[in-house]
Amino acid sequence: MENDVATLYCPNEMCQALNPLTHKFCLRCSTPLPKHYLWAEGDGLSVATPGEILDERYLVINKSVVLDTKPGLVPQTPELDNSSAIRAYLRLIPYRLHVPQVYGVIPVTDGRSRKDILLLEKPPILTDGTALQVQLCSELISAWRDATSMRQLNWLWQLAHLWHPFASEGVASSLLDPYLLRVEGSLVRLLELRVDSSTTPGLPQLGEFWQQLHREAKPAIAELINKISNALIQQQINSPDQLITVLDQGLAQLGRSQKSTIKIFTKTDTGPSRQRNEDACYPPSGTLVSKPPQATALAIVCDGIGGHEGGNVASNLAIETIQHQVHELTKVPYDHIDPSLLLNDLESAVAVVNDKISQRNDGENRQGRQRMGTTLVMALPIAHEMYITHVGDSRAYWITRHGCYQVTLDDDVASREVRLGYAVYREAILQGGSGSLVQALGMSPSTSLHPTAQRFILDEDAVFLLTSDGLSDFDRVEDYWETEVLPILTGETDVAHATEKLVEIANTKNGHDNVTIALVHCQVRYSEPNSSLAAVIPDSFLGKATNAPSRTVQGTLLGNPNQKTQVIPETKPAKTAQLPLNFIVPLILVLAAGYLGYLVMQMRSPSGETPVVTSPTATPQPTTTEATAPRTIDNLDSGWVIQTQAPIRLNNQELLPSGSLLQVIDKKPNPKAGSRDFFVQLRLCPQDTPAQSSVNKPDNSNSSQQVEKLAPIQFSQSQLKKYKVNVLSAKQPSACDDVSPSLDNQTPVPNPQSDTSPTKSNTP
Repeated sequence: MENDVATLYCPNEMCQALNPLTHKFCLRCSTPLPKHYLWAEGDGLSVATPGEILDERYLVINKSVVLDTKPGLVPQTPELDNSSAIRAYLRLIPYRLHVPQVYGVIPVTDGRSRKDILLLEKPPILTDGTALQVQLCSELISAWRDATSMRQLNWLWQLAHLWHPFASEGVASSLLDPYLLRVEGSLVRLLELRVDSSTTPGLPQLGEFWQQLHREAKPAIAELINKISNALIQQQINSPDQLITVLDQGLAQLGRSQKSTIKIFTKTDTGPSRQRNEDACYPPSGTLVSKPPQATALAIVCDGIGGHEGGNVASNLAIETIQHQVHELTKVPYDHIDPSLLLNDLESAVAVVNDKISQRNDGENRQGRQRMGTTLVMALPIAHEMYITHVGDSRAYWITRHGCYQVTLDDDVASREVRLGYAVYREAILQGGSGSLVQALGMSPSTSLHPTAQRFILDEDAVFLLTSDGLSDFDRVEDYWETEVLPILTGETDVAHATEKLVEIANTKNGHDNVTIALVHCQVRYSEPNSSLAAVIPDSFLGKATNAPSRTVQGTLLGNPNQKTQVIPETKPAKTAQLPLNFIVPLILVLAAGYLGYLVMQMRSPSGETPVVTSPTATPQPTTTEATAPRTIDNLDSGWVIQTQAPIRLNNQELLPSGSLLQVIDKKPNPKAGSRDFFVQLRLCPQDTPAQSSVNKPDNSNSSQQVEKLAPIQFSQSQLKKYKVNVLSAKQPSACDDVSPSLDNQTPVPNPQSDTSPTKSNTP
């Protein structure tokens, strides 16, 4: 359908007025008008005409981009049953900073056949003021020549971090396609994902791709990139972790040529509808911190859970504890810190906070919804990096001149459904209880906690916005970042004034909750080094053609919660030991004599063969997988069954009894960069004992549910090892034998948490 004058419908269901495409707010009700420019995967729009309206809502901009003119309506979502390609987008939602997410589909009928055009939201495209002209962000290869050495290495560092998760989902070839790899300022972003062919690419192919870049690399890093590329091709670097380690060393050297200035301002407010403020922040509300002169800059936002039962106590206890923990970590000079170990220690610091709140709950005998807790998000800038750590649904946004990017993923039911590949996000958030938290500080032991710690390279000015859901609900950040936060980067306002404005927006446009905001303004000045970087591949990498162990063997969270950041020793590169000639000659003679003696012994043997002793009673049997590779936690696979050896308390305080049988339905890598741990998705099997037919609830013994209605239960590999569960052998019968291990075609029910899940209090 042609549309001479395209218009945008107001998303306010009470208004729905028509507006010109160029307007940012509704003419009638002043509601923000979101503009969802969507990328049509593949060549689905090749037959469409610019200006045409598809499915009565999608305005065709060009052969690959459409604009949703009815953003208030729920888009039609794709079928997930038989599409591994779509599932890759969903499972990679923790990497949505780089990967566009599924928005919906346009059903297209061609004669008797029908196909769906997959639409991806937030693709790397640029728009102009008319809303009718768009262009793709530059290809990485095209923008490479004009980038600084810091940015060039930063782009490669991001690709290295994406390699393992992409390979796990079968889309690693996407990182080798120059057309798909786009750059938006300092960020590498992809237009879409390409499914790998039968031959999955490896790191040598990545090295060959990178070889194209070293010729136009900045002089300071050209030799380093050339050496890294060759090491990848020759498999001297044979794991993403090793690659990241080498790139980190290069970035650390470049970081000495970059000066950073940090300003932090915080503000918390009770809001118009609450009687008390359960939020907390650091620095204290209304405080401006600058680094320098301050030695450390740290911003924290906490949103208390528990209402009058102690949400404010939990949030303030978290602030007090985490501040002390991080202060200890930052005593180490930044150039002596291993970034991966610092990430682990930040998670360990969160675990300490969690245990303090949990112990207080236990000491006061709080159960279920009476337990107090808190969300947490914090930003720690160190040298050329920003470390972001979070638990719950308090968010962090990264704002540059190029855009606003949410860098945290809410720990709620909706995000979990998407991450498991069960639902598209815009569909998941419409389900009942989708906003319920699946974890928060203080609600369960640290063994059940999975905080997320990330780091980002800073090579341009940026603002990090930390906020509770008092502001982030209803997309207020997406609606107002351009008018309220972007002016900080252009020098038109400062962090203090912008923070006050955002609090005002939260109270007037939302107003349903407390609001807490921290703005972290990062300014960088970079100058190209005068000399080339030392291109050193650690000796420990050379000659290893097998999978090398991860540099992050075990997070301190599940090991020693009090472990401090480890310092990198100042050691000189080991030199190859050289044997003197007067030792080598006798050694050769001895070896030759030994070999001749062995030949003489063989010639004297009647059969000429080395005798083999066999058991007289053994009957030859075909070799089985179980005989050569016993079932363990390390090689868990779908369909296997494990049995608990002791009661296990889940995130929501429900108790999994001793002797419970759990069947593996899925296994996927931990999305945290540098981690070799993996997550295991399990289902509870029927038990012979009635008392074990469901997960026990401490507050309601009569709330047993049927096994088939229980949601999948997720543990990490390290947790299962800690709980010392038993993996049943293939021949060992169990009650799981009659239960199908596959849940791919059904939407899981959330883990039993109706009485105890951490939800925000609605008490005014």
